[in-house]
Amino acid sequence: MLLDSIRTQLDSLSKSEKKVALAVLDHPSQTVSQNITALAKSAQVSEPTVVRFCRTLGYDGWHEFKLKLAQGLALAMPGANEQPAQDDLAADLVNKICSRSINTLLDLRNNLNPEAIQRALDILSRASKIEFYGQGTSGIVAADAQHKFFRSGVPTVAYSDPNIHSIAAALLRGGDCLVAISQRGNSPALVRSVKLARRGGADVIVLAPSGTPLADLATVLIPIDLVFNTDPYTPISARLAYLVVIDVLAVGLALQRGPEFRKKMQNAQKALQEFDMQFDSFIG
Repeated sequence: MLLDSIRTQLDSLSKSEKKVALAVLDHPSQTVSQNITALAKSAQVSEPTVVRFCRTLGYDGWHEFKLKLAQGLALAMPGANEQPAQDDLAADLVNKICSRSINTLLDLRNNLNPEAIQRALDILSRASKIEFYGQGTSGIVAADAQHKFFRSGVPTVAYSDPNIHSIAAALLRGGDCLVAISQRGNSPALVRSVKLARRGGADVIVLAPSGTPLADLATVLIPIDLVFNTDPYTPISARLAYLVVIDVLAVGLALQRGPEFRKKMQNAQKALQEFDMQFDSFIG
């Protein structure tokens, strides 16, 4: 949601822009119903400062920002932000966890930039090698990406060990592609590896929050702006967003490679199924 993006970027805003951000976060519904003059007054800044704030977040101006905020608030589902409680029944847990996941994916659908996706697909389609780096929870996403992308016919690998992916990044060259995955975007080890990859001439696609050190190094940034707090269950829904972006890129790459490639993949899948049937028959 847009409010999550604002919270994520709060520390990177200027002093006056932060005043606008806090005014929006404190009264999001009121912000939607008021004009730019009223928001500037409540934040104790000038109207041009409000416009600069909107542009810092990636919007053309006040009206586009206000529209996105209204859409985000309209999509918010009751109970989606509730934390699981000690005395929750199974029905409560189903509602809360599913609502949180649905909200995350709806927000992703609303804010995912198709132009960034297309630029990433263009890089992936011409890459001679694709490597996925991520640590911790993001390492799980990197492994999932490698599992999906090796079917593309391009050599792929995933690394979650920071020492290993730093060595691998130093060996990347022009024509290679690194996909760096991070839910916070500030891992020193991952930043180092991305710098090494860029130094060697490789393209870098970054899946991370905007306004982070990792995002600033991207050839193509696919921003995933989700709020992080002390709630230990937040990464569950956050990981879903990253996995869906990986699915979008994997399917997009398969389609971009054309019908002949897809036919080869279907034939390979068919041959594997036939082999499994023969094996089952043999051991049966």
